Amino acid sequence: MTTYVWDYRAEYEAERLDLLDAVETVFNSGQLVLGASVRGFETEFAAYHGAGYCVGVDNGTNAIKLGLQALGVGPGDEVITVSNTAAPTVVAIDGTGATPVFVDVRADDFLMDTSQVAAAITERTKCLLPVHLYGQCVDMAPLKELADQHGLSILEDCAQAHGARQGDTIAGTTGEVAAFSFYPTKVLGAYGDGGATITSDESVAKRLQRLRYYGMDERYYTLETPAHNSRLDEMQAEILRRKLGRLDTYLAGRWAVAQRYEEGLAGTGLELPRTVPGNSHVYYVYVVRHPRRDDIIERLKAYDIQLNISYPWPVHTMTGFAHLGYAAGSLPVTEALATEIFSLPMYPSLSEDLQDKVIHAVREVLASL
Repeated sequence: MTTYVWDYRAEYEAERLDLLDAVETVFNSGQLVLGASVRGFETEFAAYHGAGYCVGVDNGTNAIKLGLQALGVGPGDEVITVSNTAAPTVVAIDGTGATPVFVDVRADDFLMDTSQVAAAITERTKCLLPVHLYGQCVDMAPLKELADQHGLSILEDCAQAHGARQGDTIAGTTGEVAAFSFYPTKVLGAYGDGGATITSDESVAKRLQRLRYYGMDERYYTLETPAHNSRLDEMQAEILRRKLGRLDTYLAGRWAVAQRYEEGLAGTGLELPRTVPGNSHVYYVYVVRHPRRDDIIERLKAYDIQLNISYPWPVHTMTGFAHLGYAAGSLPVTEALATEIFSLPMYPSLSEDLQDKVIHAVREVLASL
């Protein structure tokens, strides 16, 4: 029986009645688009973060894109981010007409190397876009200092960091805007696509609401800036409302799996995830590192264990972004990680038996190298 890197079926079975009730609630509501479920989720998700506003959208990519546009980012501007991220982060920047500018990541925790950001700022820089990668927060203090010094905005990519904290600060509440994905694999995942932006700036929130609705005011149909339909689906919103109430339980489940991995794989030579002091890691994925990554993955096939690599191709090396002009070796840490990192199965409903299967198999494979 295959052990998957992610599997929703055990969680669905445990929550099935509530999820089906969520569907019934929407179907019986009489309103299938931008109704009570979207409004309710937006209110509750904003409150969870202590933010003033939440605007639900159709996916995490558009959460970033519309967030940037609401901050005034567009053609001719530059946005500083990382290449060690999911491609949608950079696709969203490109979608505004702005130019992504990459800095490298740190070798120990794989997060944005904030010490490189100052040198990347130019007169065209408009926004800093840190990615809270794999489940923990980038060091936001130096970014906030740079943003204040240079008059820049910050948009936090929180697609992988629902509920993560840096000290007492929850991910998504340092910058002007934060973007979230609710793709099914996420810490807070829908049963389909979904996304959201949060902000405490009323004017930004109003721009976001127009941008997700063709650029129009939803009530009066006054179109200011042409945009597309990027609305959060009513049914997904109701499912997310139910799941938001269980988010802390999901986090506890992820922490428990991570603890068992840490104990079971200690001393094997596998580099395990490092939590930055002061951070609360939510383990969206459990990313490990080894110089013989490809050999390990090949040998684990015999144990019927599915693994994942996040990410095997840094964005700056992709053909679609060749025009940015980043030569091989320009981001050495990012490029080295791409050949050595991989993810073990990680989700809250991963049973202890399956965790033990993974630990046993990885230990055996490492011992055989």
